[in-house]
Amino acid sequence: MTQQADNQAPIFHAFAGHVAAALDALVAAGHLPEGLNRGAVTVESPRDPSHGDLATNAAMVLAKPAGTNPRALATLLVAELEKLDQVKSAEIAGPGFINLRLSDAAWLGELALIGAQGGDYGRSAVGAGTTVNVEYVSANPTGPMHMGHCRGAVVGDALASLLEWAGHKVIREYYVNDAGAQVQVLGRSAHVRYREALGHDVGAIPEGLYPGDYLVPVGQALAAEFGEQYVDAPEAEWLALFRVRAVAKMMDMIRDDLALLGIEHDLFSSEAELQAAGKPEEAEAWLRSVDLVYDGELEAPKGKLPDDWEPVALPLFRSTRFGDDQDRPIKKSDGTWTYFGADLAYHYQKAQTSDALVDIWGADHAGTVKRIKAAVAAMTGRDGAAKPFEVKLVQMVQLLRDGEPVKMSKRSGNFVTLREVVEEVGKEVVRFTMLTRKPEAMMDFDFAKVVEASKDNPVFYLQYAHARICSTLRKGAAEGFGPSNEGLELLGEEELALVRTGAQFPRLVEAAAAAREPHRIAFFLADLAAAFHAYWNVGNDRPDKRFIVSENGTLTGARLFLASQIGQIIRNGLAILGVTAVEEM
Repeated sequence: MTQQADNQAPIFHAFAGHVAAALDALVAAGHLPEGLNRGAVTVESPRDPSHGDLATNAAMVLAKPAGTNPRALATLLVAELEKLDQVKSAEIAGPGFINLRLSDAAWLGELALIGAQGGDYGRSAVGAGTTVNVEYVSANPTGPMHMGHCRGAVVGDALASLLEWAGHKVIREYYVNDAGAQVQVLGRSAHVRYREALGHDVGAIPEGLYPGDYLVPVGQALAAEFGEQYVDAPEAEWLALFRVRAVAKMMDMIRDDLALLGIEHDLFSSEAELQAAGKPEEAEAWLRSVDLVYDGELEAPKGKLPDDWEPVALPLFRSTRFGDDQDRPIKKSDGTWTYFGADLAYHYQKAQTSDALVDIWGADHAGTVKRIKAAVAAMTGRDGAAKPFEVKLVQMVQLLRDGEPVKMSKRSGNFVTLREVVEEVGKEVVRFTMLTRKPEAMMDFDFAKVVEASKDNPVFYLQYAHARICSTLRKGAAEGFGPSNEGLELLGEEELALVRTGAQFPRLVEAAAAAREPHRIAFFLADLAAAFHAYWNVGNDRPDKRFIVSENGTLTGARLFLASQIGQIIRNGLAILGVTAVEEM
């Protein structure tokens, strides 16, 4: 058989090229007009595998602009596609879809290609030349990371890696919220721990301050640096200093926590520095110039008004133009910036170095998505088309142990820390589990279930598939057999079904990157693992279907080659998700 070179396109990409060539032939023959927009033409798997290996909608999307009938165009396309050696049959389905069945040689060529490309199988250049800024985590610098932060951290990091696999340059960014009221509270909380470290009786931590033990070392460091200097000093003398010192310590802690998950950001942007540089004022001035910000009064709250409520003139963003129920203030009555107001300037700053933006937010921020997207579209579109900007919402994680809610952490004061979870079950388990559901769906994380050796545990089931492959390769080597792409034609339908499943990977990488949905990779890997285990189980009942058939070295070499390439795809997929494949369990 003819082996594919390592620079040849994966099968879905190759057939997209074949369909394009067939359309070119029809243009040359005068059956189609020149210049048709082919952007909506796809080559993908049929929804029902019994319909064939590949399907294209080319006739469906091009017939109308070409002024012809979809089935008539499909008939012409089928005639062209049937000329290909790799096509066993081409059939028209429904109003004009084309289903293709490929030859065994086509799938064996794809298997050889996986072996040739190895760790690069699935990489794409579709995003080449574009830079995407992915902002994720951005937890307030007031304490250690907790599991509420964990899911968004993993989703954002996996998305960044996925985009790189699709060819994009990626900037991983963390926005440090170090200018709001919460860091003032942090500074006051650090002052209590500072006095405590010097031996003063501070009693119970006052209501409204951060009670966690994680601030004890911060207080000790401040005590060592300043001694008694600020024990009885007015707050105005120490608050800014203690806030800066405490934020720095918290960010060190957060970086260490994220490192446990294998997460490193390229850029940490400070809200305080952004405001000091006058960026929010610049954004406000421009938005006023295009009548998107004006001075007005907020609507009175619904229901009974508070006794101290009075109308106040504030700078308002015209968010009602973009589907919001009221225009939103960018400044508070005391003249400080609202979170939304500062966010406008921050996103404009990010857009200066990127072609597209993605934010990973907690689902509790859903109400602000429309207004920030509208404002970013306005600001980034000032010189032409607005830059693509998406906000991905991530739901909370409920921590359970054997089905019961987990008690809170004493160290943090009121939550379970990310460090505690990672140290108990491991980075690989945490990362993969966070991607086993769509991010917008609620998730239960049960300490017992995520380490359970069961096919109901997707982490175990996938890693077990890879470990089985590695074990089989070791056993084969011990018996004198190794993977070989000689004799691949001996592989039968059951083996080719595995190849067909694995061959979805390159197309899936591009689709998942375009949709900004890294969980699709986890779902695919679960399907691939299930297909592998299903084939393995056939061998339990039929010795002739096992990977190692001692009396037939050529067949054994071909099956070990198949197993090796399925393992390669698993490793590549896990690499995108930041998870290391295990070799034994």
